[in-house]
Amino acid sequence: MLAGMSHFPVRKVLVASGVVVGAVAARLLLRKTEEPPFTVLRTQGGLEIRRYEPQVRAETLVDGEQIPALNTGFHRLAGYIFGGNVRRQQLGMTAPVSQQGEKIAMTAPVGTQAEDGRWRVSFIMPAGRTLETLPAPSDPRVVLRVVPARTVAVLRFSGWVRPDIAVARQREARARLAQHGLTAVSEPVLAQYDPPWRLPFLKRNEILIDLVD
Repeated sequence: MLAGMSHFPVRKVLVASGVVVGAVAARLLLRKTEEPPFTVLRTQGGLEIRRYEPQVRAETLVDGEQIPALNTGFHRLAGYIFGGNVRRQQLGMTAPVSQQGEKIAMTAPVGTQAEDGRWRVSFIMPAGRTLETLPAPSDPRVVLRVVPARTVAVLRFSGWVRPDIAVARQREARARLAQHGLTAVSEPVLAQYDPPWRLPFLKRNEILIDLVD
């Protein structure tokens, strides 16, 4: 899964896969990924209105500048995906608690969001996984959170995503909402679904904004 965000004075935006490089990123992005399921309710004013069912996200907060923070968060969450988690099993009254790694499938996209001067980077967990069935992260900086069902307006576009482009697309999405009387209840998020080496015109990027149900 892939999704990321970055914060500018304007609001929250997301930029991730285009700046994440290295062996861990390559290993993740070369794996077959699923996307969180959604239903397209309608298209309106150049926006796709989707309904997402509840999701579980693995999240981490990172300090620092935009790109280093996104890389740090991505690799921290990748560690959880690749076995950096704790499965506690009570083996008996005299036995110690056992720890066993469990690999978790990834989905696309990866999310990142500015929050109180830090960055919240998140991976969406595969469909069907719950807080009860997912192993606890071994890194205390990684937490699991349930995101309730929501209706989302989506603006899709291609190409490289520089910070100025992210902000411009965010503003465009907000303007389209206003033109069609749609009310936002979240800050925009820019989701990126493709590895850095994919040709720009083939890249899939999206601005997502939660709407009033």
